[in-house]
Amino acid sequence: MICMNDDPPSTLPGKSFLNKLTQWLLTEPRDRVQLMETLIQSEQRGIIDADALSIVQGALQVADMQVREIMIPRSQAAVLQEDSDVKEVLRIIIDSAHSRFPVVSQDDPDEVLGIVLAKDLLVLVAENRLEKLDIQEIIRPAVFVPESKRLNVLLKEFRANRNHMAIVINEYGGLSGLVTIEDILEQIVGDIEDEHDFEEDYFIKKSGKNQFIVKALTPIEDFNEHFNTDFSDDEFDTIGGVVTHHFGHLPVRDESVKIGGFKFKVLNADHRNIRLLEVVPKKLLKTTA
Repeated sequence: MICMNDDPPSTLPGKSFLNKLTQWLLTEPRDRVQLMETLIQSEQRGIIDADALSIVQGALQVADMQVREIMIPRSQAAVLQEDSDVKEVLRIIIDSAHSRFPVVSQDDPDEVLGIVLAKDLLVLVAENRLEKLDIQEIIRPAVFVPESKRLNVLLKEFRANRNHMAIVINEYGGLSGLVTIEDILEQIVGDIEDEHDFEEDYFIKKSGKNQFIVKALTPIEDFNEHFNTDFSDDEFDTIGGVVTHHFGHLPVRDESVKIGGFKFKVLNADHRNIRLLEVVPKKLLKTTA
């Protein structure tokens, strides 16, 4: 007796793979390596797209990472002092463009008293009480976590408690830095658009009288044309490459460096690369954004 198969030969490998994938979904994978191999094959065969694969890889990576690997160091964190006056508070909020700020003791900068939300200042504005600002009046409790805490655990706690920021402390109880829920999510899904983002078709946007927001992927040729500069593109194709080279390491948010009469400040970055820069020329430029 001869068994006939109606499927054309070209579809057999696909069906074979689908059978294997179905079998794997119905049973627990032996290990993470087997899991990733199956998912990579799925992406190669068009069953899942590259973005989905990247998210799964990011989620698995987060399970192995600790807070100390992604936290914003104390030296780079925007903080308020409990005795700060209204002008100082507003300056820090405007300059950093963040929404949450740790408040430290005036006597001990390692002692975090709580967190202030920028939006809480709106209440004082509405009640015409901003000039008589008392930080103690709007301070909220802070969440403290050790440097060694795993990111997947912290993310679960953030979601359960509806917190967005945690203060990171070292083994001696001192202030190490801070971490936000966005920092963790960016390890999974990549960069998250923020208030600095602008249209994809533009690389450079004017943001002040003599201040510009520039994408790190801006070709050096375009940067030179806009700012009338002569940065070389022999070694690097983008202005982000030039900036990273001058740092000598992969910079993090709020780090700055001066290059050829320009101050470059990192506005947006993750553990892979920088994404957005604030550029301030020494001299006022006659350019259009």
